[in-house]
Amino acid sequence: MAEFALPKNSKITEGKTWPKPTTTANLREFKIYRWDPDDTKNPRIDTYYVDTGDCGPMVLDGLIWIKNKIDPTLTFRRSCREGVCGSCAMNIDGKNGLACITSMHDEPAGAVKVNPLPHQPVVKDLVPDLTNFYAQYASIEPWLHTTTPTPQKEWKQSKEDRAKLDGLYECILCACCSTACPSYWWNSDRYLGPAALLQANRWVSDSRDEATGERLDNLEDPFRLYRCHTIMNCTKACPKGLNPAKAIAELKKKMVERQT
Repeated sequence: MAEFALPKNSKITEGKTWPKPTTTANLREFKIYRWDPDDTKNPRIDTYYVDTGDCGPMVLDGLIWIKNKIDPTLTFRRSCREGVCGSCAMNIDGKNGLACITSMHDEPAGAVKVNPLPHQPVVKDLVPDLTNFYAQYASIEPWLHTTTPTPQKEWKQSKEDRAKLDGLYECILCACCSTACPSYWWNSDRYLGPAALLQANRWVSDSRDEATGERLDNLEDPFRLYRCHTIMNCTKACPKGLNPAKAIAELKKKMVERQT
């Protein structure tokens, strides 16, 4: 009988529990994934206690407080703190989201559990390696393709055509949707994933673009587009309230329409 097990060095162990601050009783427990590529130790879960009276209410505020007050080695990405840049995407209490707009008080009972985005190589601690994710985004060539002469001022677009881009252009490429997708977990080497396909539909839907046929040809593959099974995890995970599953369905519909 076949036996399946994780490699020994991938099994998560119990980490360090840091002392509680003694200056207040207003504490929030954080359990955070830690892994350092420079040592040979397994990943671990460290436990911290955050003084909620000394920092903001969001998970990112708690992480910054921990890094500044307790453990400067804690590593994570962050930038805008406004839910715009997508840098602080991580898995919080089992759900992908942006740490800067996720309250540490959303789950009142128990610890706040913080892990890197799932099923991606980890650079260090909460930092995932998104090299493949961005390469897939680049592969859909996210810019206007035109053959007519460039206008002197701008490419004009009606209000109706512009409205077709709503729900598509707002994507911030945080990777929350793609890393929540089981099809992407198992086929990320060939399946483009929800984020890249939503962006592909954004350019196919743009009335100013003149390479619709070539863009659809680029997606005509058993894996690049058709690995989507409409599980809807992507739509549930999107912190911007977008619907990647719908965008993928629209691409499939356009594939059929051009054959008729």
